[in-house]
Amino acid sequence: MALSASSDITLNVNGEKYTLPVDHRTTLLDALRERLDLTGTKKGCDQGQCGACTVLLDGRRAVACLQLAVAAEGREITTIEGVAEGERLHPVQQAFLDLDGFQCGYCTPGQICSAIGVIEEHAAGWPSAVTDDLSPEAGPPPLTSDEIRERMSGNLCRCAAYVSIAEAVARAAATVADRTAAAQVDAAAEKGQATA
Repeated sequence: MALSASSDITLNVNGEKYTLPVDHRTTLLDALRERLDLTGTKKGCDQGQCGACTVLLDGRRAVACLQLAVAAEGREITTIEGVAEGERLHPVQQAFLDLDGFQCGYCTPGQICSAIGVIEEHAAGWPSAVTDDLSPEAGPPPLTSDEIRERMSGNLCRCAAYVSIAEAVARAAATVADRTAAAQVDAAAEKGQATA
């Protein structure tokens, strides 16, 4: 009995569910671009080396050209089209605009998705190859230029906008940290009012 080489899958992309038939060899990148018309995710090297196709899978960075679409079923997929909150840009998007973190813009969607993942990984205390103190009690290392460059090293920019990209990631990380701290203060105040 021959096994089927295709099947219907449901992808949860940017908060919406899409059911589509795919060949089992179809990459997530090709499913997003060619089947769902989400062309913000770019096809660069198609070998997982340039980072142009970076998306977030369950909040973690992934190169979509190496991820099979069938393996992404049931996972939360976020593409560049889904990172903004309505009309409000994500802090990383805003920082890239403010600091000219792009030139031609081809790699920018992957850079932005990667930067969002970097900021979350850093806040969670994940070390990088340049992190000095790896002890758990050390907490997140300072997000220095070296840390940002190492963490973003999987995303290439042929225009060499790296200085502005690193500055944009640093600014966005500070903005996200400020928003998180403000949300924690608000939540504590609400909790205090609820118990009073």
